[in-house]
Amino acid sequence: MKTEYEKCMAGEPFDGSSPEITEMAVRTKRLLRKLRDTDYADNAAKRRIYREMFGSIGTDVYIDIDFRCEYGRNIHLGNKVIVNMNCTFLDNNRINIGNNVMIAPDVKIFTATHSVHLSERMPERTVPGASICDTIAFPVNIEDGVWIGGNTTILPGITIGRNSVIGAGSVVVKDIPENSIAVGNPCRVIKSVDVESCQ
Repeated sequence: MKTEYEKCMAGEPFDGSSPEITEMAVRTKRLLRKLRDTDYADNAAKRRIYREMFGSIGTDVYIDIDFRCEYGRNIHLGNKVIVNMNCTFLDNNRINIGNNVMIAPDVKIFTATHSVHLSERMPERTVPGASICDTIAFPVNIEDGVWIGGNTTILPGITIGRNSVIGAGSVVVKDIPENSIAVGNPCRVIKSVDVESCQ
């Protein structure tokens, strides 16, 4: 029988109040509090917290103030990644971020969603303290060389292909192919990046 966390990672409805998931989320919130209390210029101390919090982290990763996440361990960051201020990564499932990625302020990456049917979204519970709702989570993949503009929202299950650019304020509801410039709500490809001219 699967644990609630195993259901979570398998893209199945799960109860986020299970002891394993609760412990993970509380641990991450404590690390985020520790990160906020760390001197902004103490890069070594911040790096130690990142290594404890994230599933993996590469070199030359810069994360600005007011970063938030859910579990932490499901976030995997490559090399040369910039996460600007006030970003939220809801990492109930994996968030994979490649190399040479820029993420502007106020970007939200969501892996979690819920059923559109009320009876599935908020099933009857008989166990005291159980979550009032079921959640479903799907991974998000940000491939190498992507630039995500400010105040963009990326929904569960999305892949943004390598070298693509997402315009500010976009809501990404479907996969974006590589070497694309995409903008809007919903986010749509408006042109391709001329890769040869950039080499």
